[in-house]
Amino acid sequence: MAAGDLPDELAGLLPRIQRLARRRLWSGLPPPRLRGAHAELLRLVAAGPGIRVSAAAHDLCLAANSVSTLVNHLVAQGLLRRETDPGDGRAALLYPTPAGVARLRDWRARRDVLFREHVAKLDAADRAALTAALPSLRRLAESLREEEPLREREETP
Repeated sequence: MAAGDLPDELAGLLPRIQRLARRRLWSGLPPPRLRGAHAELLRLVAAGPGIRVSAAAHDLCLAANSVSTLVNHLVAQGLLRRETDPGDGRAALLYPTPAGVARLRDWRARRDVLFREHVAKLDAADRAALTAALPSLRRLAESLREEEPLREREETP
């Protein structure tokens, strides 16, 4: 592969892997389906209960109104709880519900099995190459985050 092809290959391949994995994870799950962005938000909230919508938007690299829409869906599904921030009545704090924690636990377990199974099918050289690529992929993600326009990173009052 020519060096100039790498950005195009990464930009196409990473989302494709995510879509294929989500499709496999959805099969056999009871409705409602936990879509990618919903799962990401639920994971973030479960890791840091009480996170503000604006902080979640920043962490997920999404607009605050997009996260608010995701929150509304997850609240309607009974997977997330939204409370008014006692320190700032204009802000909302997010908490996973027991159903949200259970759904996330199931999602993670299925995802882990899926990736372990498919990574195990690769030969040792491919597994080593993927392992070696992880630090570079993390640095790429950080580089992309650092380039975010300032206006998108600022928290709204």
